[in-house]
Amino acid sequence: MSRNAKLLAAAALALALTLASLASAEVIQRGGLRVTVQGELTPQKLPRQGGAPIHVSIGTKIASSKGGDPPQLRKIALAINRNGRFDTKGLPACTERDIQPATTQGALAACGASLVGTGHFSAKILFKQQVPYPASGKLYAFSGTYKGKPAILAHVYGKKPVPTSFTFPFVLRKAKGTFGTVLSASFPEVTGNAGYVTGISLRLGKTFEAGGKSHSFLTASCPAPKGFNGASFPFAKATLSFPGKTLSSTLTRDCKVRR
Repeated sequence: MSRNAKLLAAAALALALTLASLASAEVIQRGGLRVTVQGELTPQKLPRQGGAPIHVSIGTKIASSKGGDPPQLRKIALAINRNGRFDTKGLPACTERDIQPATTQGALAACGASLVGTGHFSAKILFKQQVPYPASGKLYAFSGTYKGKPAILAHVYGKKPVPTSFTFPFVLRKAKGTFGTVLSASFPEVTGNAGYVTGISLRLGKTFEAGGKSHSFLTASCPAPKGFNGASFPFAKATLSFPGKTLSSTLTRDCKVRR
């Protein structure tokens, strides 16, 4: 293959990946508020019965389509299809006091054995008579408890505009119907009235040894009816609450039956 042909092939691949990424995103628009939700499940080949280890990625971006600042995010709920199951048996339980306040290194030193995922958090901090200051940081997710309930503790540490760490818990609860587990988090204590969230993403999944057996923090099966080799299914639902309005989006994804 000539050099030009290789460049064209690489460009075509990059374009295909970009289009695939755009196709997997859902955009909700209400007034001047625009919310983009994206999520993926890997691997896509899963057993029809039982479960296999998986990774789940889900994230959202918040913006104003009219310029200016979007409203402040107050709550977010991420619902996962009932064919996805969480298993924390054998994982050490991290608590908020273990990682707050702490740098990233401090949080990992205290609860590294409980780490079940990573992600990203972004916000804009409001200063009087100044343009909002963008702040962001890598997010580390630890399996733990919050007020006696199972939770995923999301820890973020940023150095700008000043060194700051904060933790917000995604409390896990079981649900009936299409979605079997809901992860809920509140943000008023994190941002108060001094800023607003512009994005948050999570990638969850971990395999570990406990009691001499292999376990996975997340497992799933493919809900394909008997006689079918695959299925499209409601993979996850994101519900975001702002003052005076709530937006929801359901992501539909595909899976194939692993033989």
